[in-house]
Amino acid sequence: MPSSPKIRPSRPRLVSDVAEWDMETDVAIVGFGGAGACAAIEASDAGARVTLFEVASASGGSTALSSAEVYLGGGGGTRVQQACGYADSTEDMFQYLMAAGGDIADEAKVRLYCEESTEHFDWLVAMGAPYKDSEYKERAIMALTDDCLLYTGSEKCWPFRDVAEPCPRGHNLEVEGDNGGPLLMKILTEQVEKRSIQVEYNARALTLIASEEGEVLGLVVRIDGEERNVRAHRGVILCAGGFVMNPDMLAQYCPRLVEGPMPIGNPGDTGTGLLMGQSVGGALLHMDQHFITLPYYPPSSLTYGIFVNGQAQRFINEDCYHSRIASRALDQLGGKTYLIVSADDYDHPSFMNAPIVGTGETIEELAEEVGLNSGMLRHTIEFYSEHAARGEDPLFHKSAEWLKPMAAPYAALDCTLGEGAIYAAFTLGGLDTRPTGEVLTTEKELIPGLYAAGRTACGIPRTAAGYASGLSVGDATFFGRAAGRASAGRPPEV
Repeated sequence: MPSSPKIRPSRPRLVSDVAEWDMETDVAIVGFGGAGACAAIEASDAGARVTLFEVASASGGSTALSSAEVYLGGGGGTRVQQACGYADSTEDMFQYLMAAGGDIADEAKVRLYCEESTEHFDWLVAMGAPYKDSEYKERAIMALTDDCLLYTGSEKCWPFRDVAEPCPRGHNLEVEGDNGGPLLMKILTEQVEKRSIQVEYNARALTLIASEEGEVLGLVVRIDGEERNVRAHRGVILCAGGFVMNPDMLAQYCPRLVEGPMPIGNPGDTGTGLLMGQSVGGALLHMDQHFITLPYYPPSSLTYGIFVNGQAQRFINEDCYHSRIASRALDQLGGKTYLIVSADDYDHPSFMNAPIVGTGETIEELAEEVGLNSGMLRHTIEFYSEHAARGEDPLFHKSAEWLKPMAAPYAALDCTLGEGAIYAAFTLGGLDTRPTGEVLTTEKELIPGLYAAGRTACGIPRTAAGYASGLSVGDATFFGRAAGRASAGRPPEV
């Protein structure tokens, strides 16, 4: 007898091939990270029977690996923003995020996120998330104190400051150190358990089950080595992460991340959810887009320096967000990037690990050691310093607080990808969805019974150049909730 074909996420199982249902639920959720947890809570609170399927032996996903900052504001400000003296405008938040997303921003999602952002903050607080009414004022990638509010994007930087009034929107949990992710997932997991939501750990989702007409009716999972057909009467929500851990998919869609950057994610970020959605006609959006970071601050004093490329020319305002700088650095001709600093401003970078490849009492000495054109480097440094003395940056409009003439002696840190400096990345492309989480085809038609959230969907964060810390967890939790409500509200299929 011929062997049955191997189950693949890219090939759905037809309902006509299902002999019997091994499990039944209203809403089946693939993935128990931030998106899956919030989807489960909202679907359960709306009266649906919910089952979570998690490939690992515990909840967490990539949310547990993050600092769990959430990017929230607008509506006059969250409780924390108001306590710190900020009355954030919904329109300013909207204009900033639209400018950050550029040509590929999703206006409907951005608008909804901004309009309901303060409500989402209140919901997280109601779930038990602790936020301190204090601001962390240092320039940093994350607050390592238990202070809550900080700038986590390029809000104060050109060109964004000309588009919208700057306001800090990064909300850090009241916990010291980089421990926000585990704390947030502990809180959300407790809320799932409080509702007696069924959770199947060590359960690998294999493929969707669909009708001949394309409606998603359930999924196939492997539990204890056995395949089980799961009937989902109201829908399946894919919250299975991105694809940064899948080398083949990276090579196909996002080759820039194949070599060099350290992947940020959990072992389950293999793109399975994307393939499952695509198998029933789901459209994939912006699969080449990614987050990438060059964490050159703290110390904040390095911001007084200048980034130059292999042609010894500046290419960015150094006060902007680290992911924006990393993205621009990788676009430079030849890929070479150096951070030039005065000795007075140099302090050992906390995270970047970039080697010093040149020092000099003069610009010429520095250029010779690094291998840059001395004439061009002199022009770059002198032009920058001349205008910085007047509080000006005519080329890239760096904020005046980070402008001062560069004085000898000098040092150069090699920030070139692959030369020692730490770059880290994850994917941003995903399934096309409505703000409700409903998955769309390339013709913008709904796929009945299928939803997606978190990195399995293409959400608010879409470019490295426009990224802000807190957008991923904010997006995953916010739109996870939306998908949970939408699926629970769908009439059950008998």
